[in-house]
Amino acid sequence: MRNALRRAVIASMAGGIVLLAATLGVAQAPAYRAPRTADGKPNLNGIWQALNSANWDLQGHAAGKGPVASLGAVFSVPPGLGVVDGDEIPYLPAAAAKKKDNQANWVKLDPEVKCYLPGVPRATYLPYPFQIVQGPQNILISYEFAGAVRTVNMGAPTKAPGDSWMGWSNGRWEGETLVVDVTSLMEDTWFDRAGNFHSDALHVVERYTPRSADTLMYEATITDPKVFSRPWKISMPLYRRVEKNARLLEYKCVEFAEELLYGPLSKKPSN
Repeated sequence: MRNALRRAVIASMAGGIVLLAATLGVAQAPAYRAPRTADGKPNLNGIWQALNSANWDLQGHAAGKGPVASLGAVFSVPPGLGVVDGDEIPYLPAAAAKKKDNQANWVKLDPEVKCYLPGVPRATYLPYPFQIVQGPQNILISYEFAGAVRTVNMGAPTKAPGDSWMGWSNGRWEGETLVVDVTSLMEDTWFDRAGNFHSDALHVVERYTPRSADTLMYEATITDPKVFSRPWKISMPLYRRVEKNARLLEYKCVEFAEELLYGPLSKKPSN
C-alpha cells in the first residue's frame, strides 16, 4: 500500500514537472526577429495596411447609417471593437463638447472629406495602403491617400522649421522596434470621422514592432495637454500587402473635392 502511494506521488510530481517545463518553454520562446537590412537594422520595407474601422471611430462603436440616406447602405459605418487602450479618450470638459459638435457635423468639418493630408497617426489606419522604404540615414513613409509622404530622420534629433500636416519625425531603434517621435503637427487634422481631434500641442510617439514576416504591431501614444487630461494610446496590427505586383497607386483625391472647396469661388457663366 505504502509503495503504491509512493509511486502515485512520484508520478504526480513527474507530471507536474513536465507541465512546468512545457509552460516555461512557451514563456521563454524567443520573440520574433525580423530579417535585417544591409546595415543590420530590422527590415520593415514593404507595403502595409491596417484592416479595421478605426478611421470611422477609434473607440468601439456599432454600425451606423451613412451621411446620405438616399444611398442606403453605401457609406454606412462599419462596426468596430476600438483600438484605444481602455476604450476611453480622456478629453478635458471643453474639448469633449467640441468633439461632440465635430461628430454631429463631420461631413462638413472632417479634413478627410476635403482631401487634406491626414496627419499622424490617422494616415496609418486610413483604409488605404502605405509603404515603408528604409535608407541608411532616413526612412521614407509614403501613403496612397492624397500622395502624403513623410521622412523619418534616423540621425541626431532635429527640430522642425514650422508646423505641417504630416509633422516632424525623428526616429530611433529600440531592439526590434522602430520608435518615431512626431511633433509640429498642424491642429487642422482629426483622428477619425467621429470627430476626435487635437490641438497644435499634439505629440505622438509611434512604435512599429515586427511580429511575423507579414505583420507589424503599431502603437501610438497621444499627448496633448490642451485637449486631453493625460496621455492615451492606440494599438493595432498592420498587414503586409502580399499580392503579386503590390504597389501604391496614384490617388490624388483633391480633384474630387474641388467643387466642395472652391465651388462658391468659381466664375458663373454669363447669360
